[in-house]
Amino acid sequence: MSLCATVFNEAESIDVWLDSIMAQTRPPDEVIICDAGSTDGTIDRLLEHAEEDSRVRVLVEPGANVPEGRNAAIAAASHPVIAITDAGTILRDDWLELLVAPLEEFVEVGVSAGFYAPAGRNQFERILATVITPRRGDIGDDGFPPSSRSVAFRREWWEKVGGYPEWLRAGEDLVFDYRLRDEGARFHFADAAIVSWYPRPTLGDFYAQYRHYARGDGHGHLFPDRHALRYFAYAAALVLAWCSRRSKLARLLLTVGFFAHMRKYVGRIQEEKPYDDFSGAVTAYGLVPVVVVTGDIAKMVGYPQGLWERQRAGGPEGLKAARIDSHRSARSVSGLRGEIRPSDAKSS
Repeated sequence: MSLCATVFNEAESIDVWLDSIMAQTRPPDEVIICDAGSTDGTIDRLLEHAEEDSRVRVLVEPGANVPEGRNAAIAAASHPVIAITDAGTILRDDWLELLVAPLEEFVEVGVSAGFYAPAGRNQFERILATVITPRRGDIGDDGFPPSSRSVAFRREWWEKVGGYPEWLRAGEDLVFDYRLRDEGARFHFADAAIVSWYPRPTLGDFYAQYRHYARGDGHGHLFPDRHALRYFAYAAALVLAWCSRRSKLARLLLTVGFFAHMRKYVGRIQEEKPYDDFSGAVTAYGLVPVVVVTGDIAKMVGYPQGLWERQRAGGPEGLKAARIDSHRSARSVSGLRGEIRPSDAKSS
C-alpha cells in the first residue's frame, strides 16, 4: 500500500506530520511525497526523512498544483492500494489501518472514505477549526463526497477516471469523487479513520483560503444552488437591515435569520469546547459570527471570479490548457525536478 501526498512550503509542520505517518499501527509500504517547489526548507526536511527511512520517496514538480502533485505521486507509486492525505494534518495512530481495511477485506470496494477532526496549535486555531469543520451528522450515511484529506482507493479506479482533474485550482477531490461514482466505484465510509487538521493561522489567511476554494467551485461549476442561496440570504439580510430602521417585523426577521444561520456553528463550539477558561469561551462564541461571515464573504467574492475565469478560458478545456502552460513555465525555470534522493542532494 502506497501513501501519497503533495506539499508546498510546509517546513514548520512537515516533521510532526511525517512522524504521525511512520507511527501508524498499519505502516505504509512506501510514502511518496511530491513537493511543488518549496522555498522554505521543506525539501531538505523531506530528504532528511528519506535518508532515515528508505520507504520515503521525494518528487519535486515546481509549480504543480494540488491535483498535479497528487497525480505525480500516485503515478510513481508501486502498490495497487493508494492512501491520500494532506500535510498540515496529524494522523491518528490507527488511521491507516482503519482506512485501508475495507479495501483489503472486500474486493468490491473501490474507495474507502475516512473522516477528519478539528485541531489547532493555539486557541484561535482551535476555535476556527471547530467552527468550520463539518460533523458526522452534516454528511450522508455513506460519507459522500469524501475529502482527499483522508481517503484511500484502488489505483485501477484512479486510472479509470484519469486521475485528479489537474485544471482545477480547488475542489479537485470532489470532482474526482463524482467521476469515481459515475464510473461505478463502490464507496465505503470508514468514519473512525480520523486525521486531525490545522486551519490557517490568521483570519486573513482563512479568508484567502475560502476565496480560493470558491474560485475552484466556480471553475468546476460546483454547488451552484448552494452559492445562489448564500447570495439570496445575504441580499435578504441587507434589505431587512435597511427596513429595520422603521420596522419591528424586519428587526425580528433579521434577528431570527441571524441566529438560525449561526445555530449550527455555535453548536460545534458547545460540543467541542475549544477553550480553557471563561475568557476563552467568550472569545470562542464571539468569534463564531466573525468566522462565518468572513467565510461567506470570501465565497461570495471567489465564486463569481471562478465562473468568470472559466467563461473567459472557454470552459474546462481552456482552463486545462492554461494550467499546462503555467506548469510548463514553472518547470522550465527550475533546475530541480523529478525524484530526488538524499545522495543527489549531497552531491549537488
